[in-house]
Order: sequence, then C-alpha cells, then structure tokens
Amino acid sequence: MNLIKRSRKHLATRSLRRQINQDILKMANLVAKAAPKPDDQLTILSFNASTRITGLSLNAAFALLTGWSLRLQGARVINFVCHQGMTRCVMGTNRSDVYQLPPCRQCLMQSKVIYAHSNVKKFTFSPNAELAELLKDTELANLYHFRYEDIPLGQLCLPSMRWVLRRHHLEDDEPTRVLYRYFILSAYKVAMQFDWQVITESPQAVTVFNGMFFPEATARWVAHQRDVPVFSHEVGLRPFSAFFTAGEATAYQVEIPESFQLTPVQDTQLDEYLSQRFRGDFSMAGIQFWPEMTGLDAPLVEKIEAFRQIVPIFTNVIFDTSQPHANVIFQDMFAWLDEVLKVIKVHPETLFVIRAHPDESRPGKASQESVAAWVQNQEVESLPNVIFVGPDEYFSSYEMIQKAKFVMIYNSTIGMEAVILGAPVLCAGKARFTQLETVFFPKSQAEYLARLEEFLGADKVHALEQHRVNARRFLYFQLFRTSLSFDRYLEADGILPGFVRLKDFAPEDLLPERSPALKAISDGLLHGGEFLLPN
Repeated sequence: MNLIKRSRKHLATRSLRRQINQDILKMANLVAKAAPKPDDQLTILSFNASTRITGLSLNAAFALLTGWSLRLQGARVINFVCHQGMTRCVMGTNRSDVYQLPPCRQCLMQSKVIYAHSNVKKFTFSPNAELAELLKDTELANLYHFRYEDIPLGQLCLPSMRWVLRRHHLEDDEPTRVLYRYFILSAYKVAMQFDWQVITESPQAVTVFNGMFFPEATARWVAHQRDVPVFSHEVGLRPFSAFFTAGEATAYQVEIPESFQLTPVQDTQLDEYLSQRFRGDFSMAGIQFWPEMTGLDAPLVEKIEAFRQIVPIFTNVIFDTSQPHANVIFQDMFAWLDEVLKVIKVHPETLFVIRAHPDESRPGKASQESVAAWVQNQEVESLPNVIFVGPDEYFSSYEMIQKAKFVMIYNSTIGMEAVILGAPVLCAGKARFTQLETVFFPKSQAEYLARLEEFLGADKVHALEQHRVNARRFLYFQLFRTSLSFDRYLEADGILPGFVRLKDFAPEDLLPERSPALKAISDGLLHGGEFLLPN
C-alpha cells in the first residue's frame, strides 16, 4: 500500500512540475513577442548557476522575472548559462561521494525551460592540463590560498566548500581535497568564459545570485577586474521578496539616512509584523523555521528562578554564507563559544541557556559541524549552570529574552528582536544590523570579554533607548524598503520548500510602472538607483 501511495505521489509531482514548466514556457513566449528590439547600449549580463537543479527556486525566479522585465523595457539581457561547464557545481555535488558527477541532464532540461526564448550564452568545460597538474598533489592548506594566472581561485571557492560540506573547518582528507580541486578547475573555466563575454558583449552591468558561491563569485571577481558594475541578489526578509545590492548580498548592507525616523503609521506597520514573528509565524526563503512555538515549561521556569540571573546565548549556522562577514572580532563562531565557555565555568551564579539555530538540523541541509556536537565534545551539559536547547526544540525564545539579564548573540537576527523587546544585547559578530548602533558591539576580543564580565557582575544591565530606536528603524527599512516583493508574480509550488511557480499575470504587468519592486530593480540596474521601495 505504501508503494502505491509513493507511486501516486511521484506521478502527481511530475504532473505538477510539468504544468509549472508549461506556465514558464507560455510566459516566456509572450514576453518574447511583446519585447521591443533590444538596445545594445543597455546590455545586462545575468548569471545564476547556484540556485537550483530542477524546478524554479526563489532566486531563480527573481532572476527570471527581472530579465523579462528588463527585456520589456528594451534592454538586451544576456543569460550566461552552464552547459555541463563545471566538473562539480554547488547544487549538484554529493558530499557523501565527491566523485559522483553532477545531475547535468536534469539541470539542462530545466535551463531549457527557464531560458526559453531568451538570449543565452552557454559555457562548457574543457580540461586544462597545466592547472590540473598543479592541483594534483596540492594540500588543503595550500588550496585555501591557491592562485592561478593571478586569480584567487582558492578563496573564491572556499565559501562553496564550507556550504556544500556543511562545515566551517574543513577536514583534511582526500575527498575534501578532491572536491576543492574540482571546484577550482571549474571556477577557472567560469573565469575564462565569463571574461570573454564581458569583453565581447560590453555589458552595462552584471547581475549574479548571492555572489558568494564560486561560479557567481568568480564572475563577480572577473567583472570587477574589467570595471563593470556587479549587482547581486538574495532573498529578502519578507515572503517572496528579493534583496538587490551593488555590495555583497549576503551582508545585506544598506544605507539608512540619518534623517529616517518612523512615522506613527510605520510604527504600527512594524508592530503588526513583530506580533506575528513573536508567535513564530514567519518564513525566509520559503522555509518555515517554527512549525510550532510553545511557552517555557514549568521545570525550566523553576530552574531559571534558582539562579541569580539568566543569560541566553544564540548561535548561528556555521557554514552559512553570512558567516565570513561576521568574523571580525573572533576567528569564527566556535572560537567565540570556546571563550564564552571559559566565562561560564567561573560564573556558577548565572544560568546560561545556549540555543542552537533552528536551521542547523534542516532536513537535507543539516550542519556537519554543529553547536550540538560542540556541546557534546566540550561536555557542556555536565555544567550545572548550562541548559542546551537543540535546533528542533520549539519553545519561545522571546519569553526567555524577557526574563534575561542580557542576551548574547554571534550575529543572529534575534539579537535585533531582543533589542526591540527591551533587552540589552552583547554581540560578538558583525551582523546586518550592526551598521547602526543597535547592540553592544565591542571592537576587539579583549574588549568583548571585558564587557561580558562587566555585564555579569553588574546589579543590572541597562538597555539603551538609542539601540531600541535604531533597531526598529533598521528592521523597518529591511522589511519595507529593501525587501522587494514578487508576491504579485509568485506562489509556493507545492512540491519543495523554497520553490515557486508563476501566478497568472500578463507581460505588461512586469513593466516598472506596474510594480514598485521591478521599478526599484530597473532603476538600480539601468540608472544607478538604490534598489529601495518608495518611502
């Protein structure tokens, strides 16, 4: 019976995927017919090889809809598309078997749909015997800093290695070295062929997904060498929203005017959003992190009351592409935790609650270097003044924050929310919101540890009103100015979390006058705008 159910589900999924692709093909045809003759002076070179294998992911959809919109405005959009151009790719690598070839057939079939009736420049792979020989016996320590023809291929590939292997500290074994070499070989091919497109097509701008995974990071590096502006995109904070920037998309850097203050209407709008988030009712990149959220149970409340004070510690996913931006005080998040553990041991009067990020155990993306493993290896739970909360425990952090003397974070968004709730927050890593004075963010490791001791010894740690005001300003700006909503065009595909399908709309609905989001993107790509929605 189970086999019959699985077969029916498989057939239903195939049928739904086929319908989704037919909708894309239909709209691609309509856009091609409606688009005016392209202007060679408005050439945009677009590249996003790390967004999907099959289906239409959010970021693949952002690039697709943006390209269609630009074409309808007369821009010449060139799509740089992988055609078995990499020995291994980010999305197609099997970390359990690095020798397994990527599923190129499925990817090519989906690319044929997504780039139908579009200007496509395919890139392929051809061996480079000299580079392969140089890499043949290269050790891991040398791969980190490997350069060839003055291209920093090792550094360009490192975030992808960490993301694919789900760890920050790479294991020095043969599979890791082999995969690193595959990525470097592939990145070099991307560099050569993307450089040729930049030279021959003279784009006004380049757009890439994320800018951290090695194919797009390499293209970004090449374009910068040719003095071509590069814009990257990532998912925004709101459902079906994108964040576009001339900087690094995973850092979410934005310029918030000093004069920007929330109006009463904007305050109400933000409070409505926060009321949902504090109940766990939110998602990002199509992923609902909290299937449920419960209150603090009686035994935990009783334990909290047995200590002088409680300090929650919120961690992050170590391999996430935001982490390289965060590591400015400590070498990495685990180096921070190691130092914090020393402090925990000399403060038995304080209950420390270490909470793992809910995304750390996401099916298919579970961390191979986790806070849970660190807790076990360091025997943290043997300490009477520590509680560890795993990534799949869904009790409310917000209730715990309200009981806390102060809150410790690395660079987690919950730090900003804690500030808004009125809690003092001590931050150890650069976060998207530390560009404003929102948290206590020391400039050095010594200063951080001194501030931590000061907070633990004080009778009371006072939250700064300036932090709360700035946190609200920043969060509002991130939600309602930089998060460019595509919900007019997209809905969940009903197959995979984070994947989407097209809604029903006409080609003219993609013109900037019909969409504030697409207007902001068009202004940014074509006219040097700031990728912001109107105030």
